Amino acid sequence: MKRMMNKLYGGLNMSWLTVLLMAVCSAVVTAIFLIVPVFEGTSFAQMGVKFEAWIFLAVIIMANCKKPLESAVKVFVFFLVSQPLIYLFQVPFAEMGWGLFRYYRYWFILTLLTFPVAYLGWYINRRDWISVLIFAPVLAFLAYTIHSAVTGSPRLVLAALFCLLQIVLYVIAFFPKPSQKLVGAAIPVLTLAALLVFARPAAADMTVTDTLPGEPSFSDAAIVTVEDASVADITFADPSAGRVRVEMHQTGVSGFTVQDGDTEAQYQLEIYDGEDGVFDFRMEAVNP
Repeated sequence: MKRMMNKLYGGLNMSWLTVLLMAVCSAVVTAIFLIVPVFEGTSFAQMGVKFEAWIFLAVIIMANCKKPLESAVKVFVFFLVSQPLIYLFQVPFAEMGWGLFRYYRYWFILTLLTFPVAYLGWYINRRDWISVLIFAPVLAFLAYTIHSAVTGSPRLVLAALFCLLQIVLYVIAFFPKPSQKLVGAAIPVLTLAALLVFARPAAADMTVTDTLPGEPSFSDAAIVTVEDASVADITFADPSAGRVRVEMHQTGVSGFTVQDGDTEAQYQLEIYDGEDGVFDFRMEAVNP
């Protein structure tokens, strides 16, 4: 176990060829998870909408770079290549076609942020209290993801286990002193405890009815197709009035399409944390 971790976090040759191969391979795998119907709503599809797998890969790159600037540049390029490729590979299989790229802007902003984050993140290689400080928000986020996965859907249990594995790996590999391990382990434990005590009910318990943007009218034969069913399920409540029923599962963004005979309308749904302590959502017409 120790030999494997030493190899993974510091023993790899993180050449430019390795970075590019990681970017292309991770994009191919993610696109497969998003395209093949059997993966819809599972932990595997999470790779296309959540961060846990990308944190895992970014830490591997940072831990195998010699300098902080090298870490920043290589992590940035890794995301700059992998994220648009995920959308590109999906284009031939998606009803929206090239319209999928309107969702890339969110990941592009995150890609820009990877440069300063990976520069500072390189200092995890010090394996001291600086490492604990840098990893603290990561460990808290992984704990939050575990809570969201466990309370969101039974099909996301693998995502929760993957986050738990990351926590164990980081605490063992980057925190050599017992006191550091104790603090590192306490961060996700306390985060989970706080979520269990103070977190509101999961979004899966919330179902709302609202009118589509523009108040369109559809026939009773109209159907709704949601791109990412792990975010929400959407059905018609009153097609003639353009009213839909949104069953929310978790925060996130997903496109959905209304097909009514030869007529097709595309929308985007975003579920987010509202200021009043409950989940909220917004819908936007993409191609009504």
